[in-house]
Amino acid sequence: MPSAPPQPVQLNCPSCGTRFRTLIYTLVDGGEQPELKAALLTGQLNIAVCPRCGMASMLSAPLIYHDAGKQLFLVYVPQELNSQPQEIDRFIGDASAFLLRALPNDAPRGYLLAPRRFLSLQSLIEAIYEADGVSVEDLRRQNRYVEILTELVNTVNQDEQFTAALQRYSAELTPEFFATLDAFINATNDAQAQMREMLVRVREKLLAYTARMTAQAAAEELNAAIERLRSATDEELPAVVQELRPLIDYSFFQLWTEQIEAASAAGDDTTAQKLTERRARILELVEAIDRAAQEMFERGSALIDAVLATPDPVAALRERAAEVDEGLLTVISASIAAAQHAGSDALVKQLEALASTAQDIINSRLSPEDRFINELLAQETTVEATRLLRKNMTRITPELARRLNERAAEEEKRANQADAERLRQLAREASALLF
Repeated sequence: MPSAPPQPVQLNCPSCGTRFRTLIYTLVDGGEQPELKAALLTGQLNIAVCPRCGMASMLSAPLIYHDAGKQLFLVYVPQELNSQPQEIDRFIGDASAFLLRALPNDAPRGYLLAPRRFLSLQSLIEAIYEADGVSVEDLRRQNRYVEILTELVNTVNQDEQFTAALQRYSAELTPEFFATLDAFINATNDAQAQMREMLVRVREKLLAYTARMTAQAAAEELNAAIERLRSATDEELPAVVQELRPLIDYSFFQLWTEQIEAASAAGDDTTAQKLTERRARILELVEAIDRAAQEMFERGSALIDAVLATPDPVAALRERAAEVDEGLLTVISASIAAAQHAGSDALVKQLEALASTAQDIINSRLSPEDRFINELLAQETTVEATRLLRKNMTRITPELARRLNERAAEEEKRANQADAERLRQLAREASALLF
């Protein structure tokens, strides 16, 4: 089906006054022009970038969105244009006539006689997303990303303002945000070369910023770990080393050694000696933890191999339920990853069945409260977990609220703040629902 060409317009930059020429789209066919649909949904359609100062502005223009496959005929006319009703009707009529001529003879046409009109561009975009099956929550998140990106684009050449914006939005710079940015870049066309260049510049500066922040956070985490291990008592040390084992690597011992050398250089032999002894003890504990992990992995692998060699691996695992623990789940998870990498779909299916069975066995040993808490934690968001909690009023007891707080404390000791905060929030919700 032929597409409607963009219209050339002359503009004056609202920032520097430069007069320049750009293109404007008034008809987008989502089925025939996916690149324009993507530009519309990501806020990049009808964006004019001043060739002199780089100021980006959204052009106020009437727009029709069409998708024959979904029978969508959506109309948006900006109120600030003060268009007369007859002008709007003529605009819609011209578009309808163009589409009627372009559609195949056997295609449905009735929907073109009843266009849906929208008071805002955002509401039109939401209708497109709704037709595509996108949830309201996803749409709101996408809109938030658009707001952030708009500010970043407008400040990308102003280092101080750009950095301040990054600091404000640092918690929202997620992989999904970067995926949205990549979608924006891919949605730009040749006529939007300057906008593409600015978006690429934003991405480069974002990647540099996140790399610095990641390195800084890692350094802070390592220093905090060293401080905890220095201040722990001899009795507390094994548990602290167990918790912090993922951080104890070559860089950790290198930094610890630097502290020993600094104490020696300052003439503080007592501190240097204590740090040296503590380093030796940490190394000893790490080696013991790693040996235990290796033994656990070997036991788990042997059990998996044994049950897979039987005609019914699931039944065989249930017969050896006494050997099933959290460690086995870790081994099965690693085995699934290896099987997926090797492309062994049949083995992946068997291992996933074993993982489900092992989880059932472990859950059967749990209290009713812990089983319910695990169900709550399995929800993707806190909102979904709260909804599940409210749907199960008969399972909300004082014991559940107490156990939620206990589990939160356990997660805090593991430095798992995200799960700890979710558990605390669920505990507050459960306590409120008791009364």
